[in-house]
Amino acid sequence: MGWKLYDKRLAWALVAPALVLLLLLLLLPIAVMTAYTFFTFVTAGVEQASLTFDNWKEFLTDSYYSGFLVNTFRVGAVTAVICGLVGYFPAYFIWATTFRHKWLLLLLLIVPFWISFTIRTFSWIHILGEQGLINVVLLRLGIINEPLPMLYTEGAVIMGLLHFLLPYMILNVYVSLESIDRTLIAAARSMGCTSAQAFREVTLPLSLPGLGAGLLLCFVLAAGSYVTPQLLGGSRDALFGNLIYDTIMSQLNWPMGATLSIVLFVLLGAVAAAYSRYMGLSQIMKGLSA
Repeated sequence: MGWKLYDKRLAWALVAPALVLLLLLLLLPIAVMTAYTFFTFVTAGVEQASLTFDNWKEFLTDSYYSGFLVNTFRVGAVTAVICGLVGYFPAYFIWATTFRHKWLLLLLLIVPFWISFTIRTFSWIHILGEQGLINVVLLRLGIINEPLPMLYTEGAVIMGLLHFLLPYMILNVYVSLESIDRTLIAAARSMGCTSAQAFREVTLPLSLPGLGAGLLLCFVLAAGSYVTPQLLGGSRDALFGNLIYDTIMSQLNWPMGATLSIVLFVLLGAVAAAYSRYMGLSQIMKGLSA
């Protein structure tokens, strides 16, 4: 019997490779990591496959881990909010401008993605360091007498995260703005609204899905960041990703490292699930594919 259009067998055959990859590269590793959370840590690099809840008990009762978690979510939230406040206006400008070659503005926006993320993060050391650009200029102008301690601080970490995440925010907001029917704005103006009122009553509400998608994306990427706080932050500015790395690579405590990884995965997944429940993830896909 031959294949039919919309045949279920054909559909399963087409989707099977993706399902296999999803199983092998996502679900199976998560299952292995989850199993490791119940292993017993013996010594560095040695664990026993004996069922125990000690790792979970330690995480839930030790304020050391909760402190890292709170700091991570705080930095992620602050970074996302600043990205939203700063990124909305460039997105609005690109959308509203009458410049004929708007594609050039979008190209300039994605140019930073052509450079390695690590190199871009390292560049902030030469900007914020004691011998960096800002301190050198301020010293030569006589504004300060000694270098400002800007590097290896939480502010430096947030600045590095903003540099990395701001294009994602701008793209998500821009895509949302592009989906707005401009005749609605014209109708609001024809009914007596000023430009500011039309923006407040029409443009801003209709662009909120893109803003929300950008906030979610920036928060998740910031909270899961490892490189930026590692390079630009001090010991007190480490995020949960740095804690996971140190637990696994320095202490060689795989069971505890797996527990921390699953905790971060579940919490960030819960945030994404809550957003998907009320807003949907389609806007993020549009922003990433813009």
